[in-house]
Amino acid sequence: MTLLETDRSRDISQPLERLSADETMKANSEQLRGTIAEGLAAPLTAAVPGDDIKLMKFHGLYQQDDRDIRDERRRQKLEPAYRFMARVRLPGGVLSPSQWLKLDALARAYAGDTLRLTTRQTFQLHYLHKKNLRAVMQGLRDVALDTKAACGDDARGVMASINPKLSALHAEVYALAKGASDHATPKTGAYPEIWYGEERQTRGEAPEEPMYGRTYMPRKFKIGFVIPPVNDIDVYAQDLGFIAIIEDGRLTGFNVAVGGGMGRTDQAPKTYPRLASVIGFIPKDRVIETCDAVMGVQRDYGDRADRSRARFKYTVDDKGLDWIKAAIEDRLGFALGKARPYTFATNGDTLGWQRGEDGREHYTLRIENGRVRNALFDGLCAIAEAHRGTFRVTPNQNLVIAEVEPADRPAIEALLKAHGLDTLGGGSGLRRNSMACVALPTCGLAMAESERYLPVLIGRIDAILAEHGLSDEPITIRMTGCPNGCARPYIAEIALTGRAPGKYNLYLGGGFAGQRLNKMVLENAAEPAILDLLGKVIGHFARERHPGEHFGDFAIRAGYVAEVTEGRHFND
Repeated sequence: MTLLETDRSRDISQPLERLSADETMKANSEQLRGTIAEGLAAPLTAAVPGDDIKLMKFHGLYQQDDRDIRDERRRQKLEPAYRFMARVRLPGGVLSPSQWLKLDALARAYAGDTLRLTTRQTFQLHYLHKKNLRAVMQGLRDVALDTKAACGDDARGVMASINPKLSALHAEVYALAKGASDHATPKTGAYPEIWYGEERQTRGEAPEEPMYGRTYMPRKFKIGFVIPPVNDIDVYAQDLGFIAIIEDGRLTGFNVAVGGGMGRTDQAPKTYPRLASVIGFIPKDRVIETCDAVMGVQRDYGDRADRSRARFKYTVDDKGLDWIKAAIEDRLGFALGKARPYTFATNGDTLGWQRGEDGREHYTLRIENGRVRNALFDGLCAIAEAHRGTFRVTPNQNLVIAEVEPADRPAIEALLKAHGLDTLGGGSGLRRNSMACVALPTCGLAMAESERYLPVLIGRIDAILAEHGLSDEPITIRMTGCPNGCARPYIAEIALTGRAPGKYNLYLGGGFAGQRLNKMVLENAAEPAILDLLGKVIGHFARERHPGEHFGDFAIRAGYVAEVTEGRHFND
């Protein structure tokens, strides 16, 4: 099939009235301005009206409410306790001590004395009042941070591998990731006008969004850079993944992977997670044009009629991988090279101290589910005041105190010990490889607990592991409060996604290095059934595993689940 023969009945070529209502909303928003400024000034509600809730996502803001008190406020005939979540744009997860201290100050002043490290290497500030949003945005600007495109139908925050040992490679890949982020960030003047009070600039006939146009992307678009053998960013979960190819210790280029994505909807078989497909190799100086080509294909051919099918993964499956590759190459003006060999061994973090190839020290601190509060808050503030290097947020919700000069290590160690942070890397192999989304009480999509419940559940699974001498066995476990997949659950060896209060779907069989999807073994199950099944599988694993065999691999070999070879067969 040639490019001219493809079905164009559901993409950007169609009149707005044939597409989803969100396409009209974006087209009529004056490049994301809407009536946000007026809504911020509305005095009688803590919310913003109408479509502005959706438009504010492009500005990195989600309107939420405290669901712990929703019913009580309803009984009192009060509106929900509306608050906002702000997500910072932080390409590659790297920030300075001064930026950490500003985030600390903003969290203490406006966000309920808590910060949240996310699974995309950035920060979320929850519990923000509408009246304080401008102060938060302007406070971020003071340290060269913003929340542009952290949400919405655009290129989300760009991820990059965190490998403390590979100092030079990390610096080079981080620079490329930051360049890609800066390039793909929307150029609309709406952000500085609304949040900084700047005057609207006259642009003449030049388009305000030369790449995005009036309707931006069909849905969110995620980009990530990974350095094998550690797949910490879960590159196969990205819409566009760049897999670094290292030859003789030098970065020569990237294998390009397209069409990954985690989100799905329960009871909707046409929706499913998908792992990205590797389509070829590019030299390292072709990253930006490759981003443009791949995003351009999705912008122009993605499904804009049905938002549940609007992610790039569905465009890839609907058009076919050969068609997608040809369309990308047509825009690039050259053929992709043959994909080069690489291997992944894990997608987790190495905790504790590591020495980089440049002689500097790096300490990876485990932060359970990314939640920073109380003593952890105070300890990290004290470290930021003394630290002369950088911080790096990992894709596993942990934090690296990076680039510590050897002479400064004793001082950092003393601060870690003084605040009780030196013991946070303990726990079972399961706990060290766990992740959860926020879920209740702030996320409006959550159907069950996640962040608040997973540590409790792990404690009960740990008791089973201990019975079989497996406490130190590294097993990945991830939980989300709904099926949307924010903690990338569908590639974990054990995963749970919320269905209702106290009820979850249970999945087994993901790849330890994030290279394989898992499959559901229990639907809408409560804790007793979950622990009963896991107890049987863990006991069997302890008795009959092969040397070096991972739990997810065993679950497939032993017949508990069938191997999922393609996302489209996930629901079979």
